[in-house]
Amino acid sequence: MRDGGGQTGSPIKGRSLPPGTPKQSPREALPSVSPRFLCAWRPTFVSATMPTRRWAPGTQCITKCEHTRPKPGELAFHKGDVVTILEACESKSWYRAKHHASGQEGLLAAGALREREALSADPKLSLMPWFHGKISGQEAVQQLQPPEDGLFLVRESARHPGDYVLCVSFGRDVIHYRVLHRDGHLTIDEAVCFCNLMDMVEHYSKDKGAICTKLVKPKRKQGTKSAEEELAKAGWLLNLQHLTLGARIGEGEFGVPGGGRAPWEGGAQAHPHSPPAAPRKIQHKNLVRLLGVILHQGLYIVMEHVSKGNLVNFLRTRGRALVSTPQLLQFSLHVAEGMEYLESKKLVHRDLAARNILISEDLVAKVSDFGLAKAERKGLDSSRLPVKWTAPEALKHGKFSSKSDVWSFGVLLWEVFSYGRAPYPKMSLKEVSEAVEKGYRMEPPEGCPGPIHALMGSCWEAEPARRPPFRKLAEKLARELRSAGASAPVGGQDTDSSPSPRGQEP
Repeated sequence: MRDGGGQTGSPIKGRSLPPGTPKQSPREALPSVSPRFLCAWRPTFVSATMPTRRWAPGTQCITKCEHTRPKPGELAFHKGDVVTILEACESKSWYRAKHHASGQEGLLAAGALREREALSADPKLSLMPWFHGKISGQEAVQQLQPPEDGLFLVRESARHPGDYVLCVSFGRDVIHYRVLHRDGHLTIDEAVCFCNLMDMVEHYSKDKGAICTKLVKPKRKQGTKSAEEELAKAGWLLNLQHLTLGARIGEGEFGVPGGGRAPWEGGAQAHPHSPPAAPRKIQHKNLVRLLGVILHQGLYIVMEHVSKGNLVNFLRTRGRALVSTPQLLQFSLHVAEGMEYLESKKLVHRDLAARNILISEDLVAKVSDFGLAKAERKGLDSSRLPVKWTAPEALKHGKFSSKSDVWSFGVLLWEVFSYGRAPYPKMSLKEVSEAVEKGYRMEPPEGCPGPIHALMGSCWEAEPARRPPFRKLAEKLARELRSAGASAPVGGQDTDSSPSPRGQEP
């Protein structure tokens, strides 16, 4: 239909000195490889730029070139592939790494790698840089000059409010296709329907179908950047074909999490999501790890799978008989350390609660669900908020900060030491907000140690400035854990939960 008259690396050529230089034998330089491998491995020599520092195991890197004909023991890769460092060889210019897409392991030169980049929260990033909003057909024609077959943009329809118009340059003309709403979907010819504009653009970029030509080149709205290009450049854009989606495994306010499997991980969670901004590179042992983003039929955020589920269900299904007080302290310390890291990055979670803490197979608590997370700032915010966990200044004035997260952490401590009970029992949301404003604070749960209830109270100070930072909370919990000693078996298995030094993996 028409709107206003329109139709409805080249390969690596050499290598730096590999393990096996005159100063050390290949056996000394390459730990954990068989003699048979050493006899077969005869790499050529290349010049590789040495990195400014050695990458630790677990570091994610992007390949800077192509190497598709590896020798025995080497890793094959294309430019832009994602790999994870497994170990550094004694010769600093070589690493053993695992390829994300193929799951294969092998050796590669440091000069072929760069560290996976961070993505800053940038308001200019857009999943639809070709969407120009409310502009007229005449303005669209001006934007699509000079003429170029397949140059396109999408705008809102002026004549049919609520509909969209796909504007495509073809020959010397700009053709305007009205995009209709039909039963919750979008369509141009009523033969092919789409869930959203991104799906429509993706489809017509591969098959012209009912329109005059394939969509070849998007005309970006001035001031926007392509989120897809930025994600790909930084190495965070994943291919859906590399992820096997599984069954739905939970509920979310902003997306439905489902299980899955990726060749480079034991498991993953795929979350259809529309984040408030592009993800930053945040990495900590007590935060659920972001693996990447998939742009296909919407947006999927792919995160590591944490096998034992959320903390509320973990505590409710095991109870006091299986979960000791030291283990509760251990979980609380893990959360405090994860939040201490977010606080250091000036990020506010805004939805800190036991339901958003996941427990790994080795009983490490990890903060998850960053659907409400934002860079720290002040100002009104109309997002739907979890009333029982949200600080009074955030509920009343929309003022969020790390101190409002500290308030939520106090409520989380109450959940933990009550073994998963809902906070403010038998009180409605309205009663909770009114009571808290008047100074009401929850009594300690049964069996809760006195110092822990005092810690909750410090989190619930009416004046945000008087609440302790997460660093202080973590220090106090670490002291309590040292006093409590080793825990009893947890969840039906023997677990050593003896206290560990701050900042180390327990």
